[in-house]
Amino acid sequence: MQKGENDFSRLELRLPACRSNYRYFRGLLKQTTKLLVLVKANAYGHGAVEFASMMQQEGADYLAVALPVEGVELRRNGISLPILVLTAGTDFFPEIIENHLEPGIPNLYTLEALCAELRARGLKQFPIHIKLDTGMHRLGFMTGELPALLDFLRTHGEVRVQSVYSHLAAAEDPAEDEFTRGQIAMFEQNAQTVTDALGYKPMWHVLNSAGIERFPAHQHDMVRLGIGIYGISALPGVQLAPVASLKVKVLQIKTLAPEDGTIGYGRHGHVAPTGSVIATIPVGYADGLDRHFGCGAASFSVRGHRAPTIGNICMDMCMIDVTDIPGVQVGDTVTIFGEDPTVGELAQILGTIPYEILTSVPRRIERIILRK
Repeated sequence: MQKGENDFSRLELRLPACRSNYRYFRGLLKQTTKLLVLVKANAYGHGAVEFASMMQQEGADYLAVALPVEGVELRRNGISLPILVLTAGTDFFPEIIENHLEPGIPNLYTLEALCAELRARGLKQFPIHIKLDTGMHRLGFMTGELPALLDFLRTHGEVRVQSVYSHLAAAEDPAEDEFTRGQIAMFEQNAQTVTDALGYKPMWHVLNSAGIERFPAHQHDMVRLGIGIYGISALPGVQLAPVASLKVKVLQIKTLAPEDGTIGYGRHGHVAPTGSVIATIPVGYADGLDRHFGCGAASFSVRGHRAPTIGNICMDMCMIDVTDIPGVQVGDTVTIFGEDPTVGELAQILGTIPYEILTSVPRRIERIILRK
């Protein structure tokens, strides 16, 4: 749902940027290849319902979430696309079944429990997705576990395998290409084993965002587009459009004399010998702004200039030094990330990945869809 502009903090989602990134990846695929978009973790912090709605309008074939509760939320908000639940577990089968979600199955224990629930309901041919472990060693059937899986599937009509998939551990890293190619080869061999035993052809999918860009020959029936749709490319020189921009407004301006001393918790921010002009903004570590961004480690954009943080990041606020930026006023917009600075820049400061920055933005920050 599109809402009015928030007076304080907002995460702007630019539909044109989303559409541009979607079409970039769509252009790397054959016309027959389906495209699944990941909207887990609140759509990587972008707002699951808002982003899933955009993807449904744009023409995605599938969505994927991590947990059943995420899929239930989408169904309750009118999302009708098929939804793969990557981490289905065994405790929420009633919710999965009643909301027409499609569970990923990583082991025989989960499959047996699901089939028991389906039998109790008199259901057959329920769609499932078989996860293969090809080297990530997190979830999925190992090669040696396939015979038991296939024996079970032959005698249990409660389920129908919608797809067979695996996850690449390091598709973005050229130094790991030999390992990635080995994963792909193992996936193709084991997926064929499953397909031959089933007697029908489920979809195959192994490529993530980096895989789509770097290993397009192995796109098979479907690919899974995650961080790429949100504006992060695995290829040097490819500039995707950032979809999300975190923006806040200046709450107060203080002009401090040298004798005023320090700023913020712990007295770690210091007034300059010539005096300082400090702007307080309503974003803190409860909003995903890591405390390591404090004390000048990061800077944010206001009136076309960068303003460094000063002092410690607070729970709900932080301070920035606008001494050298003329004309800053209460109500001015400050960009925490977006086009300037980028999510990638903030991630480098922390020595982390853009995923962590994006997924740290909590639900209390209003999501606003910009359609132009």
